[in-house]
Amino acid sequence: MARSNRKLTRQKESRAGKFWRRALVVLAGGILGLNIYRWNAAALAGNVLPMPFGTGVAVVLSGSMTPALNVNDLVLVREKKQYETGDIVVYQSGYDLIVHRIIAQEDGLITTKGDANRMPDAPVEADAVKGAVVFQVPFVGLAVKLLKLPAVSILLLIGACVLLERSFQTERRAGEEDLDAIKAEIRRLRAELDPGDKEKPDGKTR
Repeated sequence: MARSNRKLTRQKESRAGKFWRRALVVLAGGILGLNIYRWNAAALAGNVLPMPFGTGVAVVLSGSMTPALNVNDLVLVREKKQYETGDIVVYQSGYDLIVHRIIAQEDGLITTKGDANRMPDAPVEADAVKGAVVFQVPFVGLAVKLLKLPAVSILLLIGACVLLERSFQTERRAGEEDLDAIKAEIRRLRAELDPGDKEKPDGKTR
């Protein structure tokens, strides 16, 4: 009974470990894939903030929008058919992303201003606007900035692969131990059924 309980406990631990290791591999692969997509978009198309399915995420890099947004806040950005005065939007200026509030619109041009700034920004074409901020997560942007670094993404993927390989090795050892335990149990049962059936030195019976 004790052996059976230990086996069940080991199987549960193995399943849980396998789940988390594979989840880490998927997460690392997803982060690396997204970063490759983002790097290609920036390098080939000059698009600093890709918006798949009309949605993107950006990190607030300055205090120009305090107190509404703070440095290292993560913002969820959604495309809109029509932007309203007062919307906080993200637009691209060169290779920089600006997160400011719309204060005026005229003739296809949008004028924005940071809530903490005294002067408005230069007007930009409406097409430069990526989307409006619809949600924010305070201070999570620092982790996102780290995950965007190529070295961090590669290290994550390598670490996940190492953990997965260790998982396979652990499962193989557990299988071998289970097989040895089954063989030992078979020998014990045969000995009980036929006490005269002795084992030879090589483990075989006569």
